[in-house]
Amino acid sequence: MVDGENEVPPLPPKFRFRDLLQGEQTWVNDDKVQVEFYINENTLKERLKLFFIQNQRSSLRIRFIHFSLKLLSCALYMLRVLYDPPQKTPWAPVIWVQRNFALWVLQVSVATLCLSETLLFTYLMYKGNIWEQILRITFILEIINTVPFLITVFYSPLRNLFIPVFLNCWLAKHTLENMINDFHRVIQRTQSAMSNQVLILISTLLCLIFTFTCGVQHLERAGLQLTLFDSAYFCIVTFSTVGFGDIYPKIWPSKLLVVIMICVVLLVLPVQFEQLAYLWMERQKCGGNYSRHRAETERHVVLCVSSLKIDLLMDFLNEFYAHPKLQDYYVVILCPAEMGTQVRRVLQIPLWSQRVIYLQGSVLKDQDLFRAKLDNAEACFILSNRCEVDRTAADHQTILRAWAVKDFAPKCPLYVQILKPENKFHVKFADQVVCEEEFKYALLALNCICPATSTLITLLVHTSQGLEGQQSPEQWHRIYGRCSGNEVYNIVLKDSMFFREYEGKSFTYASFHAQKKYGICLIGMCRGDSKTILLNPGRHFTMGSSDMCFYISVTKEENSSFPSQERCRNTPHTRILVNEIVANMGTVVLDLQNTSETPSRSSTLSVPAETLKSSKRPSISTVLELPASPLLQAGESDLSEDETGALWEEQASDGYIMGYPPNLPYIGSSQTLCHLLKEKMPNCCLELNKGCSHQHCEDAKAYNFCNKPVIVSAETAGNGLYNFILPLRASYRPRHELNPIILLLDNPPDENFLETICWFPMVYYMVGSIDSLDDLLRCGVSFAVNMVVVDKESTMSAKEEYMADAKTIVNVQTLFRLFSGLSIITELTHPANMRFMQFRAKDRYSQALSYLEKKEKKKGSNLAFMFRLPFAAGRVFSVGMLDTLLYQSFVKDYVITITRLLLGLDTTPGSGFLCAMQITEEELWMQTYGRLYQKLCSSVGDIPIGIYRTETQIPEPLQPSQSELSVNVDDVEEVKTEPLRRRSLQWARRFSRSRVARPDRRQGPLRRSERQEMAELVKKRMKNLGLSTKGFDDMNDSQGSHSYVLINPPPDTRLELHDIVYIIREDPFLFMSKDADSRKSSVGNTSWTGDMQQTDH
Repeated sequence: MVDGENEVPPLPPKFRFRDLLQGEQTWVNDDKVQVEFYINENTLKERLKLFFIQNQRSSLRIRFIHFSLKLLSCALYMLRVLYDPPQKTPWAPVIWVQRNFALWVLQVSVATLCLSETLLFTYLMYKGNIWEQILRITFILEIINTVPFLITVFYSPLRNLFIPVFLNCWLAKHTLENMINDFHRVIQRTQSAMSNQVLILISTLLCLIFTFTCGVQHLERAGLQLTLFDSAYFCIVTFSTVGFGDIYPKIWPSKLLVVIMICVVLLVLPVQFEQLAYLWMERQKCGGNYSRHRAETERHVVLCVSSLKIDLLMDFLNEFYAHPKLQDYYVVILCPAEMGTQVRRVLQIPLWSQRVIYLQGSVLKDQDLFRAKLDNAEACFILSNRCEVDRTAADHQTILRAWAVKDFAPKCPLYVQILKPENKFHVKFADQVVCEEEFKYALLALNCICPATSTLITLLVHTSQGLEGQQSPEQWHRIYGRCSGNEVYNIVLKDSMFFREYEGKSFTYASFHAQKKYGICLIGMCRGDSKTILLNPGRHFTMGSSDMCFYISVTKEENSSFPSQERCRNTPHTRILVNEIVANMGTVVLDLQNTSETPSRSSTLSVPAETLKSSKRPSISTVLELPASPLLQAGESDLSEDETGALWEEQASDGYIMGYPPNLPYIGSSQTLCHLLKEKMPNCCLELNKGCSHQHCEDAKAYNFCNKPVIVSAETAGNGLYNFILPLRASYRPRHELNPIILLLDNPPDENFLETICWFPMVYYMVGSIDSLDDLLRCGVSFAVNMVVVDKESTMSAKEEYMADAKTIVNVQTLFRLFSGLSIITELTHPANMRFMQFRAKDRYSQALSYLEKKEKKKGSNLAFMFRLPFAAGRVFSVGMLDTLLYQSFVKDYVITITRLLLGLDTTPGSGFLCAMQITEEELWMQTYGRLYQKLCSSVGDIPIGIYRTETQIPEPLQPSQSELSVNVDDVEEVKTEPLRRRSLQWARRFSRSRVARPDRRQGPLRRSERQEMAELVKKRMKNLGLSTKGFDDMNDSQGSHSYVLINPPPDTRLELHDIVYIIREDPFLFMSKDADSRKSSVGNTSWTGDMQQTDH
């Protein structure tokens, strides 16, 4: 066989000038066949045409030579003018000039070359119509400027004849335009229309000035004898319509030229400027280009969206630029839609105009990605359009964008937002991925276990300085706003002033003492040689010098100041307390100062008198400094297979087992060990309101559930609902605390969904609508512990953007009026609509909160909505608030992982989980949050991270005449810190409350309230439906209280009755079964994860 490499012919050489002369060449090789392309190069004309026109490189060189000759001819004309002496004859200087021999020879030579080239090009461009070539303006100008010079060669008396050589500037302009086009053809790049139009405008303006300067100067040789400089000055003054009058034309030919000049300028320049303005406006719409020089010298990120909304833009910019390290970054927005009016108005603000660049284009086009210089970008954010009705189609578009970005710039870090969990695996290659439905349903589920988990997570992932509400007279506003500044940070232990001293100590010891000493909360660790983050790895975890520490604080340690070591050494009996937080230049600074111990901050707290009389005095054991009995290391389980099997057999005694759900589709999260049925439930038994051969119940009341149900109202049964069911059926939840789950669906679920949920205990569905009171009563809304309302996809694309939540808000308001004590958890599309939840038009307290929100917005707060009562209490949630997760992951690459571990979306062996405990009267002896922290760390190894607190709200007076005694919170804004006015304010509140409690009996019997009428209406409807009204009442009204979240409160925060403490519990599989049993009595009779929802929430 012949070698394949020998059969490959060599590439032909470049076309050279000698090929023009030698003609066709044949290769002297009998074994090879010359392949001729379909082009006739045999004739002389075709070879000339190939060299002078078709070949881009040679054509570019020839045009450059022609351009240089034209400029040389103009320079020779100016040289001739400078050396031409003035003449006193009237009209002779207009026709005759003085031209020395050397200058004449140069001009004739240049004219000969230019004419020869013009004639050659005319011959090569000839296609049958000679008049088309001859009557071209460029050809006529060339004849005028060159033929007279050739005539002077044969007739010497005409050597001093005036020839308008300055007209060659227009030929040079024409050649320059052709040369630029050839240049871009050679380098395979297209010139932007804007730069081309600017070039045309500049060259046209220069040619006009040069032409009329030379024309006026020559004609005035018979008049004022102007120099070239004076003539140029006169032309520019005339062009600018100033007209000083110091220089003016004297003879009529020059006056006529000035008239012609003004007419030409008024005709030519406006057209040029109009085209330039049009291109400028179009460029403003498209955004132009981000230059390569800027991309190489500056740092920028690219934001890719299908449609840019003003709320999304402001959330991204505020959160992105909240970090000091990102102040010198630029944001390039790549969007296929034209820039909206609101977006344009925002981007014209000086704060953003120098930082944000808008480009109109598609991510799927490499040309647009090149315009954004994506290959030089520090990161690329791809956001989905959550307002699309077809969310699957929106995900498909996001997937294609992610693939296009990865194909164009493989090394660019990619941050992707996806909507549905089943589409997540298509973008697994991205550096960070946030699935909206995955986080949404997990948050809604945890809200049913740990109240206000959505508020807790939202505040943790938002960047804040903790300054919100500090000017409010309400105490809970100030402490709530101060604690909202806590975020999650990380630092290597050996580099940390906070944790360096705890090397070799147990995790719980380091967490407790760091919280006691510095006011920070150590929540997780990561081994130096591992990338696995462990939340609360437990009492047996030993702190290593190379470990990464994750902690909650108002600021990162790098921004904290510490007292000098000498000051600490010289001050006896001192300790470091976090007693002041100072905001300076946008950075929160933690000021750690030495303060002497005072009786009010004693390390030991007194026990109540009732406790002292008891036979046994409560005490708090010391947190172990060293890991006790390290039977296992982090990430390993100490339960043998036999022991684990024994536990599962005990679980199966009542028909339940622990295992991984079968038939579970891909939902983006790791597998979770759950409570399952030993035998799956038949599909016919899953429908709540229809009896079958196995059971005859047709409403929730007839099932006689041991615990109150959780009702979920959704449009369809998508895969995201699995992320709602899994946390409520997780193995770490006690069996006796499992609440029934009832899915109220607008559309019937498919068989695959039923085949999956049939393995979960007490999970039912019902086809119905939240609009129907009958459907709500059948599914048990009258005695439910929680009602979760999921935003419907079909309403997300309203004509008016913010009206997408209208139906959901009105339905929830109806539920709120009918069942005032029902705990309703609502998901909205737009965070701005949270102000309409539990809306009370005449409630002065709500009006005051609205005023406070407006004040915080004016101050530039990113969390202005945090003081709305429904949000603070965890009653409303918008998934758009979690967009900051993706933005923060650019600086904090761990924030998404920690959030997933907190929500239970990922389970890592050795890592803890989020749960809650309620403070009862038996735990109040601990008095403060710091002592509770010590008790939990020393006894069960749990880490508290916050408090959910409910306080009584002062009601409004019933009588209008009492309004002057009630407290208007708008007026409270003016109240500062004067003790006298504070006491008078409290007196007015107490007096108003007493008047409300004792109405005037002389007015006769009170009229039945609207709430009583609503309750009576619901009872009548239940009777008509055949439902039992036993145990039903109008449910305690929650309008008299408000709830809020305190993240990492100070250690001396007083505990109150019914406080719910968020804790991160260590992995239960790290301990033996006997160790797990001892946990039940470790903190008194604490309810850990049970039914902790208060009826007044």
